[in-house]
Amino acid sequence: MKRTRESVFYRRELSSRYQITNQRDLRRAFWAEIDNNPNLYAGVVNKQITDYSGAGKMYNTDTCCAWCDWIESLSRDGRISQELAQRATLD
Repeated sequence: MKRTRESVFYRRELSSRYQITNQRDLRRAFWAEIDNNPNLYAGVVNKQITDYSGAGKMYNTDTCCAWCDWIESLSRDGRISQELAQRATLD
């Protein structure tokens, strides 16, 4: 059977290769990691603050840095694809 991007077999192979395959599950796993290791992630909170312009919301610097480091470690370990690592956002 031909394995194109649209085929069920292609998606099944792709999802079996990586533990996390979408941004929603990635965010859930990140916040679960934070909840399970509060001492390791001191200063990381699941709360948005007002941004510098006053018009929107953002996460604090500790949270953003922890997210980037965590994403990079998952990508290097092969738990997520490089493409997902590059497009993942915390919002």
